[in-house]
Parts: sequence; C-alpha cells; structure tokens
Amino acid sequence: MTAREQGIGRRQFITRSAGAMAAGVVAAGAVAHSGLASALSVAPSAPLADPLLAVAPQLREGARTVITMGRAMSPLTMPKLAPMRETANKMAAPLLPDVPVAERRIPVSATISDVTVYVINAKSGGAPRPAILHTHGGGMVMGSARAERRYLQEFARDLDCVIVSVEYTLAPEARYTSSVAENYAALRWLHRSAADLGVDPRRLAVMGESAGGGHAALLAIRARDGGEVPLVAQILVYPMLDDRTGSTRLPPAPIGTLGWDAQANRFGWQALLGAEPGSRSVPIAGVPARVPSVAGLPPAFIGVGSIDLFVQEDIAYARRLTEAGIATELLVVPGAYHAFDRVVPEAELSRMFAGAMRAALRRAFTA
Repeated sequence: MTAREQGIGRRQFITRSAGAMAAGVVAAGAVAHSGLASALSVAPSAPLADPLLAVAPQLREGARTVITMGRAMSPLTMPKLAPMRETANKMAAPLLPDVPVAERRIPVSATISDVTVYVINAKSGGAPRPAILHTHGGGMVMGSARAERRYLQEFARDLDCVIVSVEYTLAPEARYTSSVAENYAALRWLHRSAADLGVDPRRLAVMGESAGGGHAALLAIRARDGGEVPLVAQILVYPMLDDRTGSTRLPPAPIGTLGWDAQANRFGWQALLGAEPGSRSVPIAGVPARVPSVAGLPPAFIGVGSIDLFVQEDIAYARRLTEAGIATELLVVPGAYHAFDRVVPEAELSRMFAGAMRAALRRAFTA
C-alpha cells in the first residue's frame, strides 16, 4: 500500500518527520541508572560521509527525500511554523466513505476552552468494541488530528475499534499543562461516553506517534494518577519522551542524523515547556522521562528505529517500565530513521512494524 493510499502523501509525512519538519506534522524515558546515563551523555561523533550507509537498503529511497527536505527547512524556527502548518493542513488525504468520522467539541475546564476531537468508526448496535485515544505527532509544535483522520480510519477498520483523536493546542501557543488537560478531558469523555459510542470502557488504550507518543505517555501517567480511567495499553510509536536528548545528551552518529534532529528537538521541547531543555528549570510533569515513578502504568508497546534520534531514550524508558514490573514490548528496527514506516509504508520493515503495533493492540484488547 502506498503512502497516499494510507491517507497521507509522501511529502506530507516526510515534512512531519524530517529535519526541520518541512511542512507538516509528525516530528523521547529517563535514563534510569548512572551507567546508561553516562553512556548517553557523550558528545556526538563526526557526521557520516554518507548518511545513507546506516539506513536499511529498503528505506533508502525515502531517506533521500528526507535528507533533501531537511536541508531545505533546517533549522526549525518560529517564523517557519505558520507556513509549515498551513502546507501540512492542505495535504490531508480524502476520507474513506465507509468508515464514519464525527467531529465533537469536548469541555476541558473553566480556564481552558473546549477541545475538538474526531470520533472515528463509532457504530451503534452490536457488541461493544475497544477504543483508542490517539494523540498526533508534530514535534509538539505542528501537526493536526484532522490531517490524521484517513490514516486512523484505516487503522480503526483493521482493528474493528473506535478511535478518538484529539486536536490538542500546539506549542508555543499553549504549554504542556493545556495539552495534557485537553487530552485527559478527551480520555475521560471517551470513558464516560462509552455506551453511546458502542465502546467497551474496560478496553481502552492510548496511542501516539513521535510527539504524540510523548503525549500518550503523559496521558497514561495522568490516567494512573487520576484513577478514573483504566487503560489496557499504551502504544508509543517512536515517542518523544525526554527533553535532554539533543540538549545535554547528544547521541553519536548515525543516530539522529536523518529526520527529526537535535536542533528541532530542542525547539519543540522549549516551546512545550517554556523552559530551557535539559535544564533544572524543566517542569518534571511535562516530560515522561523525568517522572519519578512509572509503577502502575499500563502495559506498553514501544517501537523505534535504530538510527532515530529517540532510540536511546525510548530504550531507556522501556527499561524503566520493565524494571517496574510493567509488561513492555520494545521493538528496535535496524537501519530505520524517524517515522520510516510512514515515509516508506510499502517496505517490508514498515509492514513488519505496523503489524507489530496492531498485534500489541489486539493482545491488549483480548486479554
């Protein structure tokens, strides 16, 4: 299946994930113990003469385009945000006619305006089905739930589930406190509205890609702390979990040399947190990797490419979860860069990755 058939054009998705996120949407745990912390706190090695050498052969065609787009748009800066957002929003793929999509407005709080959500594949009648609360990617500063509707239609149809995707407020227009509140309000609404949506409230999961993976991880933490909404899984797809990556922790090449890079990561975290990434002023509650305890979180699937900027922090977060007794599946794809599965969806590695993600959800929904 081509990228366009999956509901997102190749250029659109690449710009969500490449270097300075050229025109779009999709752009990371704490290092639990001092040994690994030291290993991650090293200066980057010299760039590779040919960055494609570290890329799996079947992913190189997409990587060439990622490189071109990244060079054109890097570095990521405030003046670039508006045109990049506008371009991405214009490139949303047509919706499927046979998978219903409804737009709703959900109250958040007395100080935060109602948030838009898209309810995908809800159907009346029949046995209650599982549901996913989805948060889109975009480096915290770009992306939209609206642009992801077609992709999520196919995902919901494959799993025979309902998906609610949140149009949370982007940074820097809003800090993490607002987006976390919006996402949690949507999750509570999904849980309370389960009967109306044909959803089984005992089979709810959170899922997100890149920055959306970071938001999903924060949402799982918020749900644990709130004790209101039980979750059966957190599906974290190359999640953006740690503000220290690219600031006080610079991975060696070839990690982070294709797609979302260290400069873009600093920009995204600064915008979300309102504090210098990697500094002591960073609010712990806004960074999944900095949360003191991961005990009591739902089972996790974490998938990431071996040369993705987020690979080290994702491995570290998976280790924290495992050491806390949380059932955790970690999938590291050799030679894969950030968002490779959406850049080259027809590649064997991409199909394997997508299949593993769906399999994790199926297991969670039938446990």
